[in-house]
Amino acid sequence: MTAPDSDGLLAEQLLRLTRRVHRIQKRHLEHRDLGITPAQSRLLRTLAHWGSPPRMADLAERLEVVPRAVTTLVDGLEAAGKVRRVPDPANRRVIRIELTDDGRAALRELRGARRSAAEEILAPLTDEQRAVLGRLLDTLIDGPDTGEGRRTG
Repeated sequence: MTAPDSDGLLAEQLLRLTRRVHRIQKRHLEHRDLGITPAQSRLLRTLAHWGSPPRMADLAERLEVVPRAVTTLVDGLEAAGKVRRVPDPANRRVIRIELTDDGRAALRELRGARRSAAEEILAPLTDEQRAVLGRLLDTLIDGPDTGEGRRTG
């Protein structure tokens, strides 16, 4: 008899957890009736982290998608009043994307939906288990701890 493939099992568990997280977040988004898709939510979150309005190409690179995908997302968010296209002050041929007040309000709602989803997912874990999970996820995401630039508890 052969030993079970523990790495394969872990990979499958991670994929199942990822799908569960997406399903729960989507449900929490739908309950808030924001009319924003998960992809649009990701674009809004990404946009919020920029110091000044980025170009579409910048967004595409950061989101790791083709520029056409960003155009489609921006079109939908612009129609909903969440973002607007603005000319670059240094080069009028360049268009930048900025959040509107409605977009910032939507981001606050999105953060609430994400927090609610996280609470639901993490409910079975104790505080100590959550801390351990956080450290394990940091290691998987960032690689082994070198002691430099790691987030704390």
